[in-house]
Amino acid sequence: MGSSCFSHLIPWRYNRPQPKHSYIDDIPNSSLTLVSLRHGKMAKTANLDEASTDRKTRPFEHPENSTRQAESDDDDTSKQHTQDAPSRLKLPFRQRLRHFTWAWYTLSMSTGGLALLIVSQPHTFPGLRGIGFAVYILNIILFTLITSLLLTRFFLFPGTFKSSITHRREGFFFPCFFLSIATLITGAHRYAVADKNDLSGVPTTILWAIEMAFWAYLVVTTLVAIGQYLYVFSAHKLPLSSMMPTWILPIFPIMLSGTIASVIAGTQPSAQAVSIITAGLTCQGLGIAVATMMYAHMVGRLFSSGLPNREHRPGLFMCVGPPSFTALAFVGLAKSLPPDFDFDGDGFLDNTEISTVAIIGAGFLWALSFWWFGIAVAAVAIAPPRDFHLGWWASVFPNVGFVLATLALGREFQNEAVLWFGTAVSILLVGVYLFVGVSLVRAVWKGEIVYPGRDEDVEDH
Repeated sequence: MGSSCFSHLIPWRYNRPQPKHSYIDDIPNSSLTLVSLRHGKMAKTANLDEASTDRKTRPFEHPENSTRQAESDDDDTSKQHTQDAPSRLKLPFRQRLRHFTWAWYTLSMSTGGLALLIVSQPHTFPGLRGIGFAVYILNIILFTLITSLLLTRFFLFPGTFKSSITHRREGFFFPCFFLSIATLITGAHRYAVADKNDLSGVPTTILWAIEMAFWAYLVVTTLVAIGQYLYVFSAHKLPLSSMMPTWILPIFPIMLSGTIASVIAGTQPSAQAVSIITAGLTCQGLGIAVATMMYAHMVGRLFSSGLPNREHRPGLFMCVGPPSFTALAFVGLAKSLPPDFDFDGDGFLDNTEISTVAIIGAGFLWALSFWWFGIAVAAVAIAPPRDFHLGWWASVFPNVGFVLATLALGREFQNEAVLWFGTAVSILLVGVYLFVGVSLVRAVWKGEIVYPGRDEDVEDH
């Protein structure tokens, strides 16, 4: 009787299961204050004079809100955050490491893409290839460092690996790990293997290793493309009004199998080259098909709910990637066919006809990527983000594919104006990379990211 009479006085947190971890738990207890006891519910909040656990604005405004009201709210929120943001409590490295997410691989992706962009330039100068090789080595270092820090996070905080890949937001960045590997494979071929017309001095073991890496990458990314989407379909209920460009990421790695194939097939023996090209074309087709279905949802979301919140508009550049990388793959795969290739042996469908069709298709896809590129540039220019997050790297890697596709078509059409346009955008992209890189270092130093409640391991910013 005694226990039942006083059961209503027992705090609610003893009568219901609690989440395993909350970002507020990372703030030391000395900075926390019990603030209220209402209707038997106890709340714990951080002292804003010592630590900021404020969350950034939502990724997308609710579809009921008008665009004008959403933009007004964006401006007010950003100004208040910029001018009046309280200083954040200095946390130990271990506590901040808990919030080191898969999205950090966007840094490695962008660095690897920049290395490929440098080596592909039509207008060069002495030492440019050396600069590109140095960037490629930097990518290897960054990939190793990011992987080491992630493994440390998973070791120090058991259960965070599973929670990270199943999280409804951070989980979508898991494929970035494989996209970084794609840049490593492609870069290794571009810097370690000579042009296909001059393979003298290239060890056979290197060609064999690159081929094996391609097939292993294809198998694993196929499993990721199927498994991750299957999990999302069964475990999460994501309203289309909250559509994010990151939803495309699980199909991105297998799509880049075609891009890898277009680079490495030309240096392989004829039999292996045809097999690699066939597999690459199949994967590229799957990737662009799924991306096209995602575009339908994305355009519908833009029609019904307007542009994303200003802090997340750089993510629109992700939509530039699939058509541009597919255009690049079409041209590269057609050029990599053996000179004597004849599809059915009757002399009708040979590599000349295939190249013509590939160039036409690549031109169509390039136009689609240019459309998305223009929308993303205009959206960011209208309301540029003010709070850094790792999604800013979306303004680099997908645009690398756009520039590479531009250069590939310029070479096929032998058009100097197109090639110079690609060179100009390449220079701008290097500037964007440096700007985002400096902003990243500043954000880490000031505790704007890798900090409780500030990263992809929370539902939204």
